[in-house]
Amino acid sequence: MFGNRIEAGKLLAKKLEKFKNTNTIILGIPRGGIPVAYSVAKELSLPLEVILTKKIGHPLNKEYAIGATSLKDYIITPHEDVTDEYIQREIAAVRSNLKEMQYKYTGNGAPLQLKGKTVVVIDDGIATGNTILETILIIKKSCPLKIIVAVPVASRSSIKKLSKEATKIIVLESPEEFYGVGSFYESFDQVTDEEVIEFLKNR
Repeated sequence: MFGNRIEAGKLLAKKLEKFKNTNTIILGIPRGGIPVAYSVAKELSLPLEVILTKKIGHPLNKEYAIGATSLKDYIITPHEDVTDEYIQREIAAVRSNLKEMQYKYTGNGAPLQLKGKTVVVIDDGIATGNTILETILIIKKSCPLKIIVAVPVASRSSIKKLSKEATKIIVLESPEEFYGVGSFYESFDQVTDEEVIEFLKNR
């Protein structure tokens, strides 16, 4: 059980000490992953970036992901009943939202380049692993040296799923019975946009 996301980040940083002062970038998944990532970045003296990706939903069921996009790259799993026109329209719509989020969080600052660097992707926890899996696949297009996924808690099924794509998975707790990420925190309030902005401002 973790007190809050900041505490969880400090504990996670101990497992990542070998990356301190190396050619490594911490990528936080908004919004819940940002306080954890901030805490890790501070402890290890590493740069912190927000990773902005979002899934592309199936036209008949938006919750069912057929891919994902960032502001620069995208990945799609082909489906016979999904047209290219739909995909391009969805990518444009999602990127419009991502641009708004980027401006809100970081202003006009250009994101750090990932090519040839070790990236550590951090969230406050992983339940199914589907969203972060899509994020990893998009990050791979930037040709980083390694992709490390680091989280305080994750289901065992998600660890198995992500280990096929990430260089390494670092998890503090992987319980046999998984009832949701929030059940492993004493304080698990929703992280606001204002809090994200403040964390990124003080990175």
